[in-house]
Amino acid sequence: MATQLDTTEDEYGIKSEYGHYIGGEWIQGDSGKTIDLINPANGKVLTKIQAGNAKDIERAVSAAKDAFPKWSQSSANERQDILIEIARRLKERHSHYATLETLNNGKPMRESMYFDMPQAIGQFELFAGAAFGLHGKTHDYADAIGIVHREPLGVCAQIIPWNVPMLMMACKIAPALASGNTVVLKPAETVCLSVIEFFMEMADLLPPGVINVVTGYGQDVGEALVTHPDVVKVAFTGSVATARRIIQYASANIIPQTMELGGKSAHIICEDADIDAAVESATMSTVLNKGEVCLAGSRLFLHQSIEEEFLEKFKTALEGIRQGDPLDMATQLGAQASKMQMDKVESYLSLATEEGAHVLTGGTRSDNADLASGHFIKPTVFTNVKNSMRIAREEIFGPVTSVITWSDEDEMMKQANDTSYGLAGGVWTANLNRAHRISRGLETGTVWVNRYYNMQANMPVGGYKQSGFGREFSHEVLNHYTQTKSVVINLQEGRVGMFDQ
Repeated sequence: MATQLDTTEDEYGIKSEYGHYIGGEWIQGDSGKTIDLINPANGKVLTKIQAGNAKDIERAVSAAKDAFPKWSQSSANERQDILIEIARRLKERHSHYATLETLNNGKPMRESMYFDMPQAIGQFELFAGAAFGLHGKTHDYADAIGIVHREPLGVCAQIIPWNVPMLMMACKIAPALASGNTVVLKPAETVCLSVIEFFMEMADLLPPGVINVVTGYGQDVGEALVTHPDVVKVAFTGSVATARRIIQYASANIIPQTMELGGKSAHIICEDADIDAAVESATMSTVLNKGEVCLAGSRLFLHQSIEEEFLEKFKTALEGIRQGDPLDMATQLGAQASKMQMDKVESYLSLATEEGAHVLTGGTRSDNADLASGHFIKPTVFTNVKNSMRIAREEIFGPVTSVITWSDEDEMMKQANDTSYGLAGGVWTANLNRAHRISRGLETGTVWVNRYYNMQANMPVGGYKQSGFGREFSHEVLNHYTQTKSVVINLQEGRVGMFDQ
């Protein structure tokens, strides 16, 4: 096993190898094994990370536990200052982190610059002020005063996915830090370069052990982290299949969880919609982050009366999407984040035609010779889709949209809600009553009216059904990182008198 990390840097400032971040130090993993981080646009190795194991988790949890007593008693002022400084540093090196996100994930630079990074920065700004909002309350009684204290939980396990790593990291650690908890973070082993670089720059701001980062495969570190007796809460974003295992692990010590899982969201286009604007939203929903977005409106419910015009414009829009080098600011569609993900999407492309769906556009890997070494899929739309088909029921996580036509609103709503998921949804209509009626009727955590992906600060995000439980991206999440303690101060002097002898 090597005794020292190779920290040679390339043209992007990327080191040859990264360690775990535990107790304020960058250390090599116990196993001595590493994992390659790949650039999905060309298949080249970017760097190496540690392949963690249970011993690494033990060390990280111990560091977080040791740091908790002092950090939990830190002032709101101190925590606010740290979160504000994190946001300031992110803004200062905005393009640097966006570049790392693009290199490792394959998303277009324009998305990393104008979506991922502003949203991540916004989470630290949002929760900076929240440090002062964690107050308790009092209850006045004739014979007593009731005091409700709000306290941090302790050591929190946080497991984040590979699709938007900087944003997922920010929405997890910002509220945890603001509320006085300590953290062991497990990022995705395929895409985490930007997150690790983030902690390298922010390490001087945080007391040792407050945040710890352990990289590695889920099967090697996930169970050890979530079942550790000193971990008191787990926050997870990822697949339903993995969530089931994590929920089982969490049951060992009966600890609370927040789960933000998959989606198969209904994007509903009514006959009175602004067609051009709706086409733009449908295009964005298809290609944003290569479709690797749990909130994507991947089931497009299109009113029959506007079907021909809408699909013609939708096809034209998608066929005009510029797919290419993700680092090129002109690129609108990048590479799927890994070969595994590309293979999964391709399997659904084949399945769709077997199920009887028709290809409106796309349906294959990119045929651009310059992109042959990367994981590029053409933006794809299927028509003649029934809600019972697997492509309409299972999360594909690629640039794929399935069109389901409708004419009767009641029947359409039944189909829209006939899914095991309930994360997001959208509706396009000029009718205010209908907008409210459909929004109320959709069994989903977020509904966007007349603009999909209309993300606004401090709006809760979370799921119904198998899309998970708990809410993030808003101050509501602070309830998941704190607990209450009731203290009753007696004001009535003397004995009660019921048990006199």
